[in-house]
Amino acid sequence: MGWDTWIGEKGAVAPSLYAADFTRLGEQIDALLAAGCRIFHFDVGDGHFIPPVTIGPVVLRSIAPMIHAAGGVIDCHLMVTDPAHHFPEFASSGADSVTFHVEATDDPRGVGAAARAVGLAVGVAFNPVTVVVDAVAFAEEAGAELALCMSIVPGYSGQPFLPESCVRIAELAALVEVPIQVDGGVGEENIATVRAAGARVFVAGNAVFADPDPVAAYRRIAAAGV
Repeated sequence: MGWDTWIGEKGAVAPSLYAADFTRLGEQIDALLAAGCRIFHFDVGDGHFIPPVTIGPVVLRSIAPMIHAAGGVIDCHLMVTDPAHHFPEFASSGADSVTFHVEATDDPRGVGAAARAVGLAVGVAFNPVTVVVDAVAFAEEAGAELALCMSIVPGYSGQPFLPESCVRIAELAALVEVPIQVDGGVGEENIATVRAAGARVFVAGNAVFADPDPVAAYRRIAAAGV
C-alpha cells in the first residue's frame, strides 16, 4: 500500500487537522470518515523551521486507531528542522507517511531511507521560494513517493493561495511521475484549476474546518475537484 493506492484514480481531498476544532476533534474526524474521507493531513511544526509549535505524537496516538479502523491513512507533514529524529516516534504513534522539506536537510537519501526503515511512506515538500527543478532532484534522491508543492509560506492556516503556484505545479508535473500534493489556500473555488495544473492530492484546512458544516464543505470541495 502507498500513495497511488491511497489516492485512487480520481485524486483526494486531505483535510488538514491543524485547522480542526480540537474540542471536537474525534467527532469531526468520525464525520469526515463517514463522508468518505480517507486521507488526513497532520501538520507538525517545531517552532524553529516554522514559527508555531503545532501538534505532535500525543495527538496522533489518540486519533490513529479510529482513522485506521475505517481504512484511512495519516500523512504527517513535518515542518521541522531535524525530520529523521522524529520518524520512529511518528511511526509508532500511527503515521502512515511522512513528508519532509527540501529546506530542512541536505541529506535526502539518508532521511528518505530513515523513514522507510520504520515503515513510513516518503513525501518531499518544498516552499514557494525553492526552485522546482532543485526540489525535483532532491525528491528523486530521497526516493519520494509524493511531491508536495507548498502554495503558501508554511506556518499558519488561513493564508490565501499564491497565484504563481499553478505555474509551479505544472512545472513539477512535467518533471515527476509521483503524485503531486498541494497545500495552502486550496478550496472549492480553485481546486479544479489546481487539479488541471497537475495535482492529485489537495490539502484543505480552513476551507473545511472554518465552515459551519465541515462535512458539507469537504463534500463540496471534493465534488468541485475530484
